[in-house]
Amino acid sequence: MRDSLGGYDRAVGRGTDDVRSEQRPGGLAITTTLRSRTSGRAKPPPSGAPAASQRIREQAVERFGTVHDPSPIVKQAPTTLLFGAAIALCLVFADVEVRHPSWFMIGCVALVAATVAAVILSTRSSWWHFGWVVGIVDFVSLGFLRLGTDSTNSPLVYLAVLPVLFFAGERGRHNVLIAGVGTLVALVGPILVDPHGDSDVQLWAGLFATLVLICVAAIFNEVTNAFRVQTVETRELAEFRDELLQESMVQITMLEESNAQRHAAEERLRGLWSAVTEQAAIGTTLDGLIDSWNPGAEKMLGVTAAQAEGIRHITSLHVTRELDERVNELGPDSRSNGMPPRFRALVHAAKDGVADVRDWTWVRGDDEEFPVQVSVTPRLSDDGDIVGYLFVANDMTEAREVAKLKDNFVGLISHELRTPLSSIVGYLELIRDEEVSDLTEDQLQYLGIAERNAHRLLRLVGDLLFTAQVESGAFTLEVAPLDVASIVAASVESAQPAVARAGITLVAEGISVGVTVDGDPVRLGQAVDNLVSNAIKFTPAGGSVTVSLAREGRRAVISVSDTGFGIAAEELDKLFSRFFRASTATRNAVPGVGLGLTITKAIVVAHRGDLTVSSVEGSGTTFGISLPLARRGRKAGPVG
Repeated sequence: MRDSLGGYDRAVGRGTDDVRSEQRPGGLAITTTLRSRTSGRAKPPPSGAPAASQRIREQAVERFGTVHDPSPIVKQAPTTLLFGAAIALCLVFADVEVRHPSWFMIGCVALVAATVAAVILSTRSSWWHFGWVVGIVDFVSLGFLRLGTDSTNSPLVYLAVLPVLFFAGERGRHNVLIAGVGTLVALVGPILVDPHGDSDVQLWAGLFATLVLICVAAIFNEVTNAFRVQTVETRELAEFRDELLQESMVQITMLEESNAQRHAAEERLRGLWSAVTEQAAIGTTLDGLIDSWNPGAEKMLGVTAAQAEGIRHITSLHVTRELDERVNELGPDSRSNGMPPRFRALVHAAKDGVADVRDWTWVRGDDEEFPVQVSVTPRLSDDGDIVGYLFVANDMTEAREVAKLKDNFVGLISHELRTPLSSIVGYLELIRDEEVSDLTEDQLQYLGIAERNAHRLLRLVGDLLFTAQVESGAFTLEVAPLDVASIVAASVESAQPAVARAGITLVAEGISVGVTVDGDPVRLGQAVDNLVSNAIKFTPAGGSVTVSLAREGRRAVISVSDTGFGIAAEELDKLFSRFFRASTATRNAVPGVGLGLTITKAIVVAHRGDLTVSSVEGSGTTFGISLPLARRGRKAGPVG
């Protein structure tokens, strides 16, 4: 039984679910679910509620229902008691005449039947929706009782309100109609069946009483339905509040756990930060102001965190001369985006998300200068935005001293080897150049082999001496403005015999481009020759080597690419180490001792340039030399 009032029907306690969603004031959407009694009418007991009390409550609900949905016997009990009292009054007082005992008895039996039916229907909640039968039997009982008594003086007429309320309290406006029809049958029916006295007055009185009771039923029906809706929504709001409270408690617990984890992570990070004492770790803002200063920085620079954080700029740790040289090297690019030029020179690569490792000279708190190797990386936010930079420095003073001693030793040994080797080569050439000789062809061949190996040793000694000069700072350049294209063209031309012997193709691109740099033609030629020679040695027969020259902004770029064996990715960062040999060179018996790339890098760095490499094992390798263009007004001369 369902109608349009609030979308409610007899779903509560009748074996179905009625779900209602309503928008409450303030935008709160409330979904009300009236649960079936067959699937569990009672809510789960609240935390801490005694089990025995909850069982008693459930049993009471099972037997008698709730305020919003009473069982048939609960609704019938007032009717039975008051009907019984009225029947007793009719029998006790003489003013009420039992005119038709048989009808009176039928009414009494009907009342008993209605009560028994209410008891039976109340035994099972699934039968409760047949409770309307009890109300109808009440109306029939009232009608017969009035037929059996004097309808004028009978107090039973007032009892019509009980079955009216029985139906009016149910959900749905159709119950008002049922109550009206029942009232009409109970009050007007007896007058029409057994008219006596002033029947017209009684008829109109009965009709008026019926109309009044119908109005009462309609009002009561609306009020009870509204009260029922309000009560259910109030309960749902309370449950919703409890759920919100529970969720809030869960969120609070999670927040506390998150805070505890964050504090633990901060403690771990603080411990790690404090444990780094041999390297200086310094954090800066986007404009270079120092905001983090670890114990290693205090130890290395002799400046406390209180003296540095929020006070000093990262550039104050550097020798100004080196920063200005880097600014000039980068050109106008270092003066863009509103960043201080000297600081931008430090983070030029890191600002693009690339880690940058360079050698610099720092100044201690007592103004002492010392060499450092600094790694610069960007500090990122959770969204991936750069919020600052991290500078990690290693003091290279001891390492430089050890390297210098080692290089001095190598230089000394090499120098001692060079003099006798030069003598050996000279005497071998004298013997071979004699016009008249008693040497046989085999002996001359042996002398040729000895001469070639002596020259090879002499070149090796020369390379060792050169690397020693670089490391000791005794390496000088005869710098003058020069055309890079002529250097590249000369290297390509001198490589032609080796290319022919190797059976590969040498391609030159862009060597007609006029690009001028400040450099030493001999040393730059040596660097290009080393790269071209390496490319030829690493390329099997049928492959190709490409040498190109291009101008990119304020820099000249020389590229040497081959289609040879390539180099393993994990070996690329070791290529420029002295005596390092790539695994592909060893497997393919490529000749060399591992000094060529070391010398090449030293020459390029001395020219304020960059040497890059990219390679795919089995596909080939590309080396690139990037040099700054010549500066106007630069005078030729030696540079140490």
